[in-house]
Amino acid sequence: MHLTVVGTGYVGLVSGTCFAEMGNHVTCVDIDERKVEMMRNGEIPIYEPDLDVLFERNLRQGRLSFTTDLAEGIKDAEVVFLALPTPPGEDGSADLKYVLGVAEELGRIMDNYTVIVDKSTVPVGTADKVHAAIAKNASVEFDVVSNPEFLREGVAVDDFLKPDRVVIGTSSERAQKIMEKLYKPFVRQGNPIIFMDERSAEMTKYAANSFLATKITFMNEIANLCELLGADVDNVRRGIGTDNRIGKRFLFAGIGYGGSCFPKDVQALEKTSQENNFDFQILRAVMAVNEGQKTVLFPKMMQYFGNDLSGKKIAVWGLAFKPNTDDIREAPSLYMINKLLEAGATVSAFDPEAMDNVKGVIGDKIEYCKNQYETLDDADALLIVTEWSVFRTPEFGEIEKRMKSKIIFDGRNLYDLDEMEELGYTYYSIGRTKIN
Repeated sequence: MHLTVVGTGYVGLVSGTCFAEMGNHVTCVDIDERKVEMMRNGEIPIYEPDLDVLFERNLRQGRLSFTTDLAEGIKDAEVVFLALPTPPGEDGSADLKYVLGVAEELGRIMDNYTVIVDKSTVPVGTADKVHAAIAKNASVEFDVVSNPEFLREGVAVDDFLKPDRVVIGTSSERAQKIMEKLYKPFVRQGNPIIFMDERSAEMTKYAANSFLATKITFMNEIANLCELLGADVDNVRRGIGTDNRIGKRFLFAGIGYGGSCFPKDVQALEKTSQENNFDFQILRAVMAVNEGQKTVLFPKMMQYFGNDLSGKKIAVWGLAFKPNTDDIREAPSLYMINKLLEAGATVSAFDPEAMDNVKGVIGDKIEYCKNQYETLDDADALLIVTEWSVFRTPEFGEIEKRMKSKIIFDGRNLYDLDEMEELGYTYYSIGRTKIN
């Protein structure tokens, strides 16, 4: 099939590359000329594990191409995916100006029946708005379909190639047949393609992300209560995670969720609720708790250092909002770094992939190091923010040798409490009480 993907962010680039991997001819459209030229030359503008291999192969074999010209990009396309940004506005609602702007332009330039697919995360009712925007100028038949993505950064390629399910919202039998043909190769193992109406598909995406954000936040609240009661959240997690009604995933306590999806989608769903005079109390609580959780270790640091961090050097391991990505959107690291700098501390940091992105946001306010151990030289404390695998089994002797004192604030509960006690570390974590 001939496909077009408008937008080459995480969703657009992964989607386009994976569709090409299944033998489709995919043209990706983006207004950023520099970015398009990079991709034409084989350079990937984002870090996503395993994407580079598929990208290079499909580019070389001619199934994947890039352009800044929308009219050129949709030529011969049977399906056009809109994978455009929907950033939160000042009031928390999703901003649809990019989606609707492209929709209006498509109406002017389409010259044959086309399926237009909302791949971006959009509020309920957006398919109707996109249809209306296209219809203003359209002289040919078309259908608008909702096809939300469920990709996890860090494993997005695997998620796309082997999806748990594919959700497609359409009221058109013609569009349904085309979408079923397109996705059939991805579900050969029997995972379902679930067809529903457009509004239900749009709600499914928000409901899924909001539920997962709620699950994370609930465990963080349990962790905070565990500390007060002398319980261990890791034991609690194992105790409830084996209940198949609850499941093991998204139960790890930490310093809050971040990224491009959960914060934005929870906020947008809560805003939609307000607009429809519905008080979504759980979502308001989730947002409030998560906001505080991002800096939950800061009061502990202040208390340890006698409420005076001025002149203290804090080493930070991890800047991305999660491992295996360079994405720093709503990353807890940025919130903690801001608190530390405001308190007069200096910060040295290392992240395997995200340092350039952080430097683009905060510049040289902190020191960026070549490796995790370099951050520790003469540091007063180590703060762990992102659970990269490389941080899980460090050389504790090297840590001790480089730091002024053996003090670790662990926002991801990477280390065993008994081991840290044996090694003589003062060790703060989330929802576990042994400190020394």
